[in-house]
Amino acid sequence: MKVWSFISMVFFLLSCSNKKYSVLPIEQALTEFVYASVTIQPDSLYQVYSSVSGILEFNFVEEGDLIPKNKKLFQITNNTPKLNTQNDKFALDLAQENYNGSATVLASIKDEIEAAKLKYKNDSINYFRQKNLWDQHIGSKVQYDIKKLNYELASNQLKLLRSKFNNTKNELYTAVKRAKNKYQTSSIVTKDFTITSKIGGKVYALYKEPGEIVTSMEPLASIGSATDFIIELLVDEVDIVQIVKTQEVLIHLDAYTDMIFKGKVSKIYPKKDERNQTFTVEAVLVNPPKVLYPGLSGEANIVISKKEKALTIPKEYLIDSNKVKTDDGLVIIETGLQNMEYIEILSGINKDTYIYKLE
Repeated sequence: MKVWSFISMVFFLLSCSNKKYSVLPIEQALTEFVYASVTIQPDSLYQVYSSVSGILEFNFVEEGDLIPKNKKLFQITNNTPKLNTQNDKFALDLAQENYNGSATVLASIKDEIEAAKLKYKNDSINYFRQKNLWDQHIGSKVQYDIKKLNYELASNQLKLLRSKFNNTKNELYTAVKRAKNKYQTSSIVTKDFTITSKIGGKVYALYKEPGEIVTSMEPLASIGSATDFIIELLVDEVDIVQIVKTQEVLIHLDAYTDMIFKGKVSKIYPKKDERNQTFTVEAVLVNPPKVLYPGLSGEANIVISKKEKALTIPKEYLIDSNKVKTDDGLVIIETGLQNMEYIEILSGINKDTYIYKLE
């Protein structure tokens, strides 16, 4: 009897010891997230470039300034385009004078045409008079041929001069249009030496100081919205297929350590960044803080699924992603939602099934 009592006590103690490593599934609300890193950027942020080269003469703004649309930002100095504009204006005036002026090439050709008309008229009269005589067998064949030749030459000359007039007119008109286009282009280039803002907002950065060389390859400033900000999320490629627009985003910013901000997915960029194997997703804040700066960083969880009552177990009790250890041995289960700590059980065990952690 004593031996039996001892064995029973040992079995009881072992059972109690095993219970320390067992749990029952529990029902609870479960939310599944996708992790993303966060960077804050102003909405409509863009970099200001110059379309011309030169020397930066003056900055009309400072970093942090609030500016309206079309506000002057920079004045660039370069005398070459101004001289080119003046030369193009002279060329345009000359082309218009050649086309419209009284002493133009066209006026000279018109005078030649008038003279050719008179000659053609005179040679026409002589020819037909001689032709009538010849038809009556009066006069010589030589005189008739001479009159006919003069008439034909005068007719051809008149046609050639008229064609010359039309061709010259078209050439001069084309020259005027080309000169005008060139002058307008150089005028626009001259205007580009005063650079203005394309949007209203805030000046977040200035990259050049007066006296420095400006080219079209380097930005001069960064300008964006002063009030509206977007959240740039970097999502791993294995998770991007689960992201859709309007999903809720829970955001933690390093600058606001004890606060969680809510947002919504607003845009998904389809191109993957090959350097870090991530996709860029944009979100808008639902409850933004009063103060935000470009470049603020943090972390975010994108909510992809929610369930108010889910049968869950701790993920550390899961074996090979689809099994758990029970009193009946290893049991295959079907799983559903999961977060960092818990995973949903769809089938295989129930809320009364003890599961055990492998040691």
